Amino acid sequence: MRWTVIVPIVALLVLALTWGRSTGGLLVAVVALALVGAVIAAVHHAEIVAHRVGEPFGTLILAVAVTVIEVGLIVMLMSAKGEGSESLARDTVFSAFMIVCNGVMGLCLLVGALKHRVLEFRVDGVTAALATLSAVATLALVLPNFTVATPGPTYSTAQLAFAGIASLTLYGVFVFMQTVRHRDYFLPVRADSERGPSEEHADPPALRTAMTSLGLLVLCLVSVVGLAKTASPAIEASIRAIGAPRTTVGVTIALLVLLPETAAAVRAAARNRVQNSFNLALGSALASIGLTIPSIAVVSMLSGTSLALGLGPLQMVLLALTVVITTLTVAPGRATLMQGTVHLVLFGAFLFLAVSP
Repeated sequence: MRWTVIVPIVALLVLALTWGRSTGGLLVAVVALALVGAVIAAVHHAEIVAHRVGEPFGTLILAVAVTVIEVGLIVMLMSAKGEGSESLARDTVFSAFMIVCNGVMGLCLLVGALKHRVLEFRVDGVTAALATLSAVATLALVLPNFTVATPGPTYSTAQLAFAGIASLTLYGVFVFMQTVRHRDYFLPVRADSERGPSEEHADPPALRTAMTSLGLLVLCLVSVVGLAKTASPAIEASIRAIGAPRTTVGVTIALLVLLPETAAAVRAAARNRVQNSFNLALGSALASIGLTIPSIAVVSMLSGTSLALGLGPLQMVLLALTVVITTLTVAPGRATLMQGTVHLVLFGAFLFLAVSP
């Protein structure tokens, strides 16, 4: 049996043995190792399924897989009703937005430009994704600060329902455009004749192999959500020990769940297929908001829990700056080392200010 088969099974066994138990010392290390292994295995199996279905459906599968992990983590941690649970969805979604649009995109541009100097991508598809992402992010994370139906950075029940439906509608139309109506906008720029030898002979996996990977991917997703829930007390204790803000929990969750897509996106950029990288990056950010917010809204309304969505002034400045910089990056259809560096510096600023606001 290959490691990609063994790791999901072992992770599921670790989850079964540790679920509901307090973790400490060696047990935390075992849970952490199983968690990292499950994430890496999820990358592998998601890429096999993605290769079978082809682009751009493959990147869509990766984005949905990551969103499932994210929603599961948020719902479980919110159900614990700990300190700051009402703002956990906002912190996680905003962190995912910043990580994807600055960290992942910046790293892809840096790696690709160092190897291939100038990177090309299709403006039509990337700008459509960015426009949709900007609208959804503003509806979900900015407008709650300016509504007057309820006090604080919150929506009323009717407003929350409208924001959830609007986000889901925008995401659904974007997926239709990406996979059906304008599929060619999201395909790699280079022709098949320009691909390297490894890409020319990389035949799609057999249906049986893809279905096996799909089943193992589901096991990995379940294991990641469960193990992260088990390890969350240790994560929160570590954050309190270093004196970091409570919002750092959301940053930690987002960093963890976005690891699979980050690895896949960077590998695509290294092969001079930055269009695939952007499909992954912007698609996952859009899925993170467009699917997570409606899901959390439903949970909030059914459970009667409060949901704080509005960002603070510092976060709104970072959000606006990210949208402007990303627009300037993608508008020409070409990018170099400079754009990658700018995004990574902004990502560093986000991480620093998250720990030391």
